[in-house]
Amino acid sequence: MLNENILNLLKEKGKISYPDGIHEDIVLYPNEPMKNHTTFHIGGNADCFCEVKSILALYHTVSICRENNIPYFIIGLGSNLLVSDNGIKSLVIKLSGYFTEMSINENRIHCGAGASLAGVCVAAKKHSLSGLEFAWGIPGSVGGATYMNAGAYGGEMKDVVSCVQFMDKDGNIHEYEKNQLDFGYRHSVFTDTDNIILTVRFELKKDNPELIGYRMQELMNKRKTKQPVNHYSAGSVFKRPDIEGCYAAALIEECGLKGCSIGGAEVSKKHSGFIVNDHNATAEDVRQLIEHIKKVVLEQKGIELCCEIKFVE
Repeated sequence: MLNENILNLLKEKGKISYPDGIHEDIVLYPNEPMKNHTTFHIGGNADCFCEVKSILALYHTVSICRENNIPYFIIGLGSNLLVSDNGIKSLVIKLSGYFTEMSINENRIHCGAGASLAGVCVAAKKHSLSGLEFAWGIPGSVGGATYMNAGAYGGEMKDVVSCVQFMDKDGNIHEYEKNQLDFGYRHSVFTDTDNIILTVRFELKKDNPELIGYRMQELMNKRKTKQPVNHYSAGSVFKRPDIEGCYAAALIEECGLKGCSIGGAEVSKKHSGFIVNDHNATAEDVRQLIEHIKKVVLEQKGIELCCEIKFVE
């Protein structure tokens, strides 16, 4: 079994503990249910799930995988992911410990890639720093949001990220400044690469914390009104088509697909751009619904939708 391979190798190479063991920098969970680690609450077991709590632990873990041809996958807070019902036949690495910490100096916030984006928004407000209001309510990690240049309500990560530290495929650590990040619509320089985001620096502006809080609450109210925030989902399913004034949710609704369901997966009745896990949906339910939506929209509108959600197996 793959998980036995990983367990034995990591025991040989360095510190290891189990959930009931001594606190160390690497913690392994064999056969971990991935539904507990995704916002969809869908997914079979990962052969082995590993929490790494330091850069050194990450380096050793990834090095072992590469030296022994063991596939691995980095996970943040599990948003924007659809994990196969058969689970993940690789080592799933979650960044915790050091990677969830943050520090604030004047108008800058420096934080680990595993930090909650929502938590950073709260810290920014507390320290009278404005610029991250758009991100309040985005249910992801800082690293994941930077990787895909997450955005909402007119704001994007490219507006506030000034520097990113990352580890390349050989374990070397580098930094990219803002002008090197190649941010675009749901894209960054890290998209489809083996580079692992370690830390992110935000450059924000001083403002009245009450005004910041007001803007955050205003955007949260919009989310609650327009999005299915009380249902399990992976966020927006499709990217905006590259046609001016064209939106995936509008196309889906115009094709009569709002409320359409397959198994336990349903096109949200509140926002057609979302698929929700309505009744214990499987990954296959969601996958089939996505394919059905793409087929119908292509047939009726002549537009091919591009999926924003990442499939993992």
